[in-house]
Amino acid sequence: MRILIATDGSPDSDLAVGLGEIVARMSDGTLTLLIVIKHELDRTQAESILIRSKTLLSDSTVQTQIRIGQTAEEIVREVTEQEHDLVIIGEQKHRWLTSRLLAPTAERLVSQMPCPVLIARGEIRPLRRVLVCESGRDPSLLNRLINQLSPLLRKVDQLTALHVMSQMAAAPGVRGWELRASADELIEKHTVEGNLLEADLARLAQLNVRLEAKVRHGLVVREILEEMQSGDYDLVVIGAHQGKGWERFLLDDLAHELINQADRPLLVV
Repeated sequence: MRILIATDGSPDSDLAVGLGEIVARMSDGTLTLLIVIKHELDRTQAESILIRSKTLLSDSTVQTQIRIGQTAEEIVREVTEQEHDLVIIGEQKHRWLTSRLLAPTAERLVSQMPCPVLIARGEIRPLRRVLVCESGRDPSLLNRLINQLSPLLRKVDQLTALHVMSQMAAAPGVRGWELRASADELIEKHTVEGNLLEADLARLAQLNVRLEAKVRHGLVVREILEEMQSGDYDLVVIGAHQGKGWERFLLDDLAHELINQADRPLLVV
């Protein structure tokens, strides 16, 4: 895997550098450190930041790159031109109104990036327990995850596939007991949701890691946030629609909320 870490020398970027080393070790990947500057006059400072960032890594073969321009746009260009498989950034959580109006770098990248984006937050530790938040109605998420990141996922200890069943969004014909049932009960009774969960597990089985299916009932964002905390996962995976302008706002509201509220590393595929 070719891994790109975007840094600006901030403490949040240092988290991204630390997480990048963990991912590179697990996936036998290569690392590139990128800093984007506004003007050529900033190059000397940028070089100093890259030198300091390299000292946080044990791999002396890390490549470095400086680009001039707007941060999100230049990161996308770097990924496209050099064909990186994963981008890692560090970014603070933002208040709802501020993040909606200013569109932080993380969200601009998610809306444009041709590869997965990993946002480093919270405690950085080996990625042993991974939560995959998948509705089952978009099999392309798991397909993208497996096709793009299987070298990393094959090294985790456990993958948990989570479905959230919301009463407000329940499909016609869903019986009341299903909105309270566990994953095992839904699979055993061959319900629609149970069949979707079983299909998810079948897709993930090719990774040859320990698998678990879970169902939570309630509001989607709240249930995902509660599960990521109660399960003490090292990494949470979500999908996101790609788009521009108002299309991103309309299609990707759940991803927006999770990007801004997650308290641990979040992988957006």
